[in-house]
Amino acid sequence: MKISIAFFAEPFTTVKYFMANLIITCEHGGNRIPKKWQDLFPAPCPELNTHRGYDIGALRLAKYLAEQLSAPLFYNEVSRLLIDFNRSIGRKNQFSEFSKGLTKKNKRELIDTYYLPYRQNIEQIISSLSPVTHLSVHSFTPELAGKVRDVDIGLLYDPKRPLEKDLARRWKQKLPKIYRVRMNKPYLGISDGLVTELRKQYSPSDYVGIELEVNQKILTMETEAGNIEKTLAASLKEAL
Repeated sequence: MKISIAFFAEPFTTVKYFMANLIITCEHGGNRIPKKWQDLFPAPCPELNTHRGYDIGALRLAKYLAEQLSAPLFYNEVSRLLIDFNRSIGRKNQFSEFSKGLTKKNKRELIDTYYLPYRQNIEQIISSLSPVTHLSVHSFTPELAGKVRDVDIGLLYDPKRPLEKDLARRWKQKLPKIYRVRMNKPYLGISDGLVTELRKQYSPSDYVGIELEVNQKILTMETEAGNIEKTLAASLKEAL
C-alpha cells in the first residue's frame, strides 16, 4: 500500500508500517498559485518556472522513490514564491518579494490554509510510526550567482545525530562513483527547514532526517533523470 498526500488532501486515518518506517516528503514540488493569490504574480511571471518557483524534477523523483520503497509520500505543489513550506514561521525568507508585502492577516491565512496542514499531517504520521526515517526530497540549480556547483547529489544531515550521519555515509557508499556525491552540500544539513524543525520535536532515536538534494541539470535530462531515480532508489533500499 502506498500513501500519497498533497497539502490539500483529507487527513488519512490508517497507516501501514514500512521499510525502516520510512516517510518521504517534497516541500517544493510545484509552482501552483491558488486563484485567490494570482494577482500577486502578473502574467507572464517567468520566475514561477525557474528554480525560484519550485524544485524542478523533485516531485517526480519523490514519487518514484515512494513507489519503489513503498513509503508514504507528502508533497506540496504551491510555489515557494507565495509561501515557502521549507522555512520556519517568522523567517524573513518564508515570503518572497511577491508576497512579503501582504498584511499580517493575509500571511496568517496562507500559513493556516496551506503551510500548517501540510506540516501537521507529517507530524501526525511521525508520531504514529516512531521511530521514523524521513527523507525530504529537493533539487538545486546547477549554477547560482555565477558559480557552478560541483555537486550531483547532496546528502544533508545533522553531524551531531549519529544515526543520521551513519545513514548518510552508508547511502553514499552505495552510490556509484560516477556521481559527485557530497555530504552537507550544496547546503548545510542544519540550516532552517522542515527537517531541522522536526529534530527539535523528536529525539535522535525516534527521528532520523535526511535531506536529498539532486542537481537539476541531471533531473531535466530524461535519460539521466531515469537513471538517477533508479540508482537512488536501489542504493537507499540497500542503505536502509
